[in-house]
Amino acid sequence: MRAGSVGERVRGTGRDTYRRLRTYLIVAVQAGLAAALAWVAAAHLFGNPEPTFAPAAAVGVIAASLGSRARRTVELIVGVVIGITVGDLLIVAVGTGPWQTGVIVFLAVAAAVLVRGPGALVTQAGGTAVLVATLTPTAPDLELPRTLNALVGGVVGLLVVLVLAPLNPLRTVRRVAGPALDLFAREMGAAAQALARGDTRAAEEVLDRMRAAQPQLNRLGEALGAAEEVVRFSPVRWRRRRRLAGYRRGADHMNRAFRNCRALVRRIGAALRDGERVPADLPAAVAHFGEAVRLLQEAFLDAREPVAARERVLGAVREAGAACRQDLGFSGTVVVSQLRTAANDLLRATGVPPAQARRLVRRAATAQA
Repeated sequence: MRAGSVGERVRGTGRDTYRRLRTYLIVAVQAGLAAALAWVAAAHLFGNPEPTFAPAAAVGVIAASLGSRARRTVELIVGVVIGITVGDLLIVAVGTGPWQTGVIVFLAVAAAVLVRGPGALVTQAGGTAVLVATLTPTAPDLELPRTLNALVGGVVGLLVVLVLAPLNPLRTVRRVAGPALDLFAREMGAAAQALARGDTRAAEEVLDRMRAAQPQLNRLGEALGAAEEVVRFSPVRWRRRRRLAGYRRGADHMNRAFRNCRALVRRIGAALRDGERVPADLPAAVAHFGEAVRLLQEAFLDAREPVAARERVLGAVREAGAACRQDLGFSGTVVVSQLRTAANDLLRATGVPPAQARRLVRRAATAQA
């Protein structure tokens, strides 16, 4: 049993790695193209004999963050300027060497922190200070070319990601959202089975897996951020704006539904540990909620209206309401409450307006079988 669990974990890690590769391979293509173009621009268009900072800056713009690249470019340039300024001033005062390099980097990072710089600016200031301290003895008087290189690299990086090789925003979001929704649906089904069998340990394992899944949901946020930046600035992707805005609203509601369901699974474990009565309608409601998530995933991938997902989630609310009328214990009642809240979130994710979603959930919760 344990060997099978380890094997499944290894296969799951392999699938996750493959999905990440498919999703982010475009970043590697963008980085390679930006590095080459930045080198050519700095060396041949501006005649810079030492264009090292240009490809480094271009790759930094692309790799630092999948979203907010325009802001990252400004941070990168400011970090370079701080690193160069502090490095050159201190080299004049204390010279070069190992301890001097340490002092230069310390003061460059401190200067970046003093201007309330974010992590990227601080990192860039420190890295630039290292290069200044180590390259200056063999390549003096490069202060202006280094700053110009950073500017050229930043601009080239933005040109690549927004014009020359922009990612397909909808395809990228789908590739990340599909596995996330699949995991959500699968774990709700497993929670329903644990509840039906009275298996406390299985419920605790579901909760552990859902907690460990947070990085996968964070990747969805990253992908959405990058896609939104592309449709905002890239002329070839402008027509995707409205559709992507709908995906963003849906993802935010799904994230809330996932957190509510994590609390739901925690209460399932508590109900089983306390030996509370579990009417058959309760695990059925949890299972049908998981099916609603899967139906939403299918509609999302096929770009069609999620009518079936709405019907299934309201069916889950009706079953939870029926279970609530059968003398549930405290934790069981909380499970029903969390399911109703998550159902509201799921309806909102399908595009139902907030007032209508609340009305539909209340009506389904009080409906008689």
